Amino acid sequence: MKSCKIHIIILLLLVAIVSCNRNVDTMVQSPDGRIKVCLQPDEDGKVALCVSRDDSAVVAISNIGMKVRESVPLDSGFHLVDVSFASCDSVWMQPWGENKEIQEHYNALFAKMSNGMVDMFMEIKVFDDGFGFRYRYDLKGHDNLTLLDELTRFDFAHDGDCWSIPANFESYEFLYRHQPLSQTVDANTPVTMRFDNGLYCSVHEANLRNFAEMTLRQVDSLSFQSWLSPDNTGSGSVCMMDAGFTSWRTILLGDNAVDLINSSLLLNLNEAPEKDVAFDGIRPMKYIGIWWGMHLGINSWTPDARHGATTANAIKYIDFAAANNVDAVLFEGWNQGWEQWGGSQVFNFTQAAPDMDIDSVIAYAHRKGVEVIIHHETGGNIPNYESQFDSALSWCRVRGIQAIKTGYAGGFPDRQLHHSQYGITHYNKVMQEALQAGVMLDVHEPIKPTGLRRTYPNLMTGEGVRGMEWNAWSDGNPPSHQVTLPFTRMLAGPLDYTPGIFDITYRLLESHPEARKWNQKDSRECRVHTTIAKQCALWVILYSPMVMAADLIENYEGHPMFQFFSDYDPDCDWSRALNGEPGEYVSVVRRAGDVFFLGAATNEEARIVNVKLDFLEPETEYEALVYGDAQDAHYDTNPMAYSIRRATVHKGQVLQLRLAPGGGAAVRMVER
Repeated sequence: MKSCKIHIIILLLLVAIVSCNRNVDTMVQSPDGRIKVCLQPDEDGKVALCVSRDDSAVVAISNIGMKVRESVPLDSGFHLVDVSFASCDSVWMQPWGENKEIQEHYNALFAKMSNGMVDMFMEIKVFDDGFGFRYRYDLKGHDNLTLLDELTRFDFAHDGDCWSIPANFESYEFLYRHQPLSQTVDANTPVTMRFDNGLYCSVHEANLRNFAEMTLRQVDSLSFQSWLSPDNTGSGSVCMMDAGFTSWRTILLGDNAVDLINSSLLLNLNEAPEKDVAFDGIRPMKYIGIWWGMHLGINSWTPDARHGATTANAIKYIDFAAANNVDAVLFEGWNQGWEQWGGSQVFNFTQAAPDMDIDSVIAYAHRKGVEVIIHHETGGNIPNYESQFDSALSWCRVRGIQAIKTGYAGGFPDRQLHHSQYGITHYNKVMQEALQAGVMLDVHEPIKPTGLRRTYPNLMTGEGVRGMEWNAWSDGNPPSHQVTLPFTRMLAGPLDYTPGIFDITYRLLESHPEARKWNQKDSRECRVHTTIAKQCALWVILYSPMVMAADLIENYEGHPMFQFFSDYDPDCDWSRALNGEPGEYVSVVRRAGDVFFLGAATNEEARIVNVKLDFLEPETEYEALVYGDAQDAHYDTNPMAYSIRRATVHKGQVLQLRLAPGGGAAVRMVER
């Protein structure tokens, strides 16, 4: 029966596409003409979009609208009142980003529809690599309606492979599932697909502000409905409607998997920053930190005998940063309140722990030319954090601190969910106030990125992923995980995965028996499932303008492979994903000034990756320093075996990289 339904949907899509072509005033296409999106209210006045690429159906988006508790129809009875068109072809510059220069090239359709009780305004923007749509209502006096559900439905024309995490409204920290689209019950976004016809697709949202996050819930084999994060009432409601737009619902399309990575569509669907925003203190940086030791159990966040963020440890990390061309040091557990973890979760963001002389540490760091990243763990206690945030920003400003790492590892008050309208409103409040103070943010336990970093360039990076720390106290992340992320979570924005663990099997724990005991799970030792060369490659692949070398500095001191991080420049001007497939392998190149940095990584399978160096400058020789896997390297049996070699390369040459199982390679190319 489902197969019959799928064929009927496809037939209807094709009919709708032909109809659109006859009625150009409801159809908008991409600048290159390959993608066509048609707006069509049906006979019941329900709003729908039909989407094709190269005249082949991709998806029908139907039932666009809302269901509210009150008796106001927001999903049917609409007829077209007015349609207009616009186009844009311009270039804008980012203060930082994978690419400093962004082309914004699209065709747009604007429509006004009415059902007599409310007006709906629809906006569609179609780019060469996908499209986005959003809408708002003129409620005509029906203010403060209680939204129960969004009815938007995505009916895909093809089955295929799907990479997704579950639709969870508290966390994104899951391994990605690879399964048929037709067997995917629910998914958080970005959700990535490879249809049976070879087309790649990713569904997400952009410019998420005063709304609730969107996930997808399966309603039929290839049909999914938007599923919004609920509020705390238990009745299924999510937010109070006003005159604002929904977030953009976005679909990326590409002939190749890396086309999705190379898209700037999400950024282009966000507004430019306010003109009075100063970018002087907003800049990419490399950092190390007092962090990994706590996850291993060597140190603690609380001021006890194992306390990590002490004055003495802070000085050691600052000295290492100054000696190794590292910009900043992160201090976690520096402040008062950690002793209440698991209880009241009341942290103080201006008072240091007794064994941390924070003012002298900050002054010492500045004398050494090292920045300080201060940690604000909220424990989920939002009222406590918001009551102190102004004073915490003032505290930072007085001390010249320009970067904060926030954390929300705890439940929100009154049973509010992290990804609800309540949570999203809070995250946006912190973002806006920090921008006015000129403070950069690295957000952990965040709302998934939706391109807001264009509007708020202080929103540098974030977690929102099953990251490195899972390797410290669980079975860990498999080698396929890191080569899935560029095609899934990272389509949303920068990722603070915290790579760079060199002590992969935790040999240092042999001198810390209490930590070794703490780091056992069901009698199996924890470890990182990777080679050391892959850890270097991830500094390039998993883009973050605030990029961390996460290991203990004892494991970096004197290690030849750490030279790559010392030389790495996160302030890149241009980036390109070169080749790869989700969950299999990926290679990415970034240019900072005249220097190119290349990262390549694989899953559990060994492979040779051939990289054509078309991106180099013509008639120029480069010295390539390749930090790679040794011949006998293996993520499971010999993870710390590496090789470092030099080669002379030039434009058009093919650089062959041999990747061990679970391995990788990092390359620095400099003009000779």
